[in-house]
Amino acid sequence: MPYNHYLDAAPEVAQAVAEGRPVVALESTIISHGMPYPQNVETALKVESIVRENGAVPATIAILGGRLKAGLTPEEIEYLGKKGHDVAKASRRDLAVLCARGEDGATTVTTTMMIAHMAGIQVFATGGIGGVHRGAETTMDISADLEELSQTPVMVVCAGAKSILDLGLTLEYLETHGVPVIGYGTRELPAFYTRKSGFAVDYEIDTPAGLAAAFHASLELGLRGGMLVTNPIPEESSMAPEVINKAIDEAVAQAQAQGIHGKETTPFLLAKVKDLTGGDSLDSNIQLVFNNARLAAQTAAELAKL
Repeated sequence: MPYNHYLDAAPEVAQAVAEGRPVVALESTIISHGMPYPQNVETALKVESIVRENGAVPATIAILGGRLKAGLTPEEIEYLGKKGHDVAKASRRDLAVLCARGEDGATTVTTTMMIAHMAGIQVFATGGIGGVHRGAETTMDISADLEELSQTPVMVVCAGAKSILDLGLTLEYLETHGVPVIGYGTRELPAFYTRKSGFAVDYEIDTPAGLAAAFHASLELGLRGGMLVTNPIPEESSMAPEVINKAIDEAVAQAQAQGIHGKETTPFLLAKVKDLTGGDSLDSNIQLVFNNARLAAQTAAELAKL
């Protein structure tokens, strides 16, 4: 494991990395900003349990007291869950200041990728990635997640880009930056709450071993960027496209009317969509995270064999 003065890897995580055993990174924004307490803590612990059941060591990632943490204790997860929105949502631009000040931060896809790579972790499971926001041709509102995928060699398993985004422009951005977008058992990009979007992915791979082989080849080739695996939400948890799309359109209109922008946009939109769907979107969100954790662990287990 490369040494970093600010990095604390949990003993179990450090040992697994050193021995070449499978490890899966997990983000912490979903704990502090993704859902209410205590559901956030229950979900985070369940995700860790699913990773273990599928043969890998979970490493929930966060910033606590200015330290980059790769692997949290249940008490630390509880702490993040209780503090909720009082914990800073930390992207790449925030890391140095949070570390210097000794403050806490919940990691986004971007910072989870960064800290996972520092700790020698190659596979990361999340809900959905950020992307190009609707209207970005005038606002320039593009998630740092996309840039990180282009420069940090971590496989990210997600349920596609959140359907609050401009999915077509998100795929164009990833293509421009050389990030392969793989559909797990599908040639169509999943749209987070739903299994279909109308947009094609670059490749379809239908086994964890196949995913592991592709990412292993990327590492062996010395390609500097990551790989995005899009795993469709389970059929039974998928929402009707007309229901979720109506809620998203209404939420986007409210955000524009209220002048919401920057890193506040996604939490605002997700909260509005949850309210507009009577909580159904949150239930779907939880199920897709479980599904992604399962696939990520299975893929990490296959990658460890190579």
